[in-house]
Amino acid sequence: MKIATVTIMRELDRLATEKYGITQEILMENAGIASYDVIRQEMGIIKGKKFTVICGAGNNGGDGFVVARKLHSSGASVDVFLLSDENSYKGAARQNLETIKKFPIIIKQITSIEEVKSSLEDADAIIDAIFGTGLSRPVEGLYLEVIRLINNSGKKVFALDIPSGINGDTGQEIGISVKADFTITFGLPKVGNLLYPGFRRGGKLYVSHISFPKPLTEAENLSIEAFPFPAIPERRPEASKMDFGPVLVIAGAVNYHWAPYASAYSFLKAGGGYVYLAGPAGISKIVAREGKEIVFRPQPETSSGSISLKAKPELLEASRRVKMVVMGPGLSLNEETQQLVRDLTAEIDKPLLLDGDGITAVARETEILNKRHAPTILTPHTGEMSRLTGIDKEAIEDNRIAVLRETAAKLNAIIVLKGPHSLTGYPDQRIIINLSGDTEGRAGMATAGTGDVLNGTIAAMFCLGMEMEMAVPTGVFIHGLAGDLAARKKGADGMVARDILNNLPYAVRYYREKYEEISRDYYSTMHIV
Repeated sequence: MKIATVTIMRELDRLATEKYGITQEILMENAGIASYDVIRQEMGIIKGKKFTVICGAGNNGGDGFVVARKLHSSGASVDVFLLSDENSYKGAARQNLETIKKFPIIIKQITSIEEVKSSLEDADAIIDAIFGTGLSRPVEGLYLEVIRLINNSGKKVFALDIPSGINGDTGQEIGISVKADFTITFGLPKVGNLLYPGFRRGGKLYVSHISFPKPLTEAENLSIEAFPFPAIPERRPEASKMDFGPVLVIAGAVNYHWAPYASAYSFLKAGGGYVYLAGPAGISKIVAREGKEIVFRPQPETSSGSISLKAKPELLEASRRVKMVVMGPGLSLNEETQQLVRDLTAEIDKPLLLDGDGITAVARETEILNKRHAPTILTPHTGEMSRLTGIDKEAIEDNRIAVLRETAAKLNAIIVLKGPHSLTGYPDQRIIINLSGDTEGRAGMATAGTGDVLNGTIAAMFCLGMEMEMAVPTGVFIHGLAGDLAARKKGADGMVARDILNNLPYAVRYYREKYEEISRDYYSTMHIV
């Protein structure tokens, strides 16, 4: 499903009216009906229940007026509180306010917090129609007090479009935000509905297209989308191990044993057929104790136990005989080894995934990446992204999509920006938002070594027959799914990266067997109404 920025959503609203004759009154009515349907589904019988609807200025408040009317028509008791003067409502919002004024519905303008307290105490549920996606400055004053009151009420909260106080483009809180149990978003999901902390603040997410025609919701200029669930190619029974490989992993140093093992072994556990691990000679026997199915290519070492620059000719020769190269996990920051990474990055002519210390190495000379002709994949966490871009980590977290777009285009690389709801960015500005590794697995995946498991998983999807542009986000999804499965079995506390690694085969099987189900409801992330 396509995901919209606030600016694009406004443009879609305009086109719906001007090109297709779908007026704002129709869109607002449909938004209110969709929200009412979700409330009825989640609350059960509406008759006799009490709802408090809190409306700000603008169309989000207008959506709230429609919901109030629908709830009242079903026998509910409804209080409507305005956080703006009546005269500030325009167009469809004003029309719907004038309509509910004819109903026996209590409508009050809030001038102090005390006026709404008693209504919230008596309510069965609260409808948040305060800001929607239009907020651009920090929440303060009476608005802040009302949102704090909502969050402290202990009542079920339904947010219309997005929880008030969440930036629709970044998912960041703008001072304070409503903590909703359910969110009904209109037209298309907004970026802020799916990125943290907005996703967490929104609760269960429902999506209603409110009669937007498909040419709008599937337009090519919508370059952000949720993971599209491509099918993983079937594993042919007559295939050999070389049909699903080989891959060369260049990784490891004297103090880093997990990273090379996990990067190579995750390839096999996720469906890959044959993998070479090129690491310092001194660690090969140690890693081989666990990774017996890995084919080892021990390399000459530096005095500090990392791969020596002398390994370059052999590694280049080895790269010519594989389908893909993974380089960087646990290689160390030894300067000789870092130079080896830069040299190999420039000369390897196969698809290349750089992670960890490999990213640190090329961050010093990013122009190397622009000169590559084969696909380049980078898998940075926020700190590594900061090294690549020179942008502070906090600034990256505040605007992950914008930074990712610019960096992927600048470096001519597919970049996976790891984190909650990891993002895959492409040189042509497209962004895919991952949906797995969240509800069950996210907390448990915040542990050392989980990123190393991702490397081999991506490589496995490629060697199973997927095109690289889909192999990358599919690997990200399978990796997160393995984390979810691990968390379901043992809980997030005490999860380690090995648990994710060991659940990769089950994640691939789950994806294949539950494909129709998880693709239909976007892995229980978005529910269509």
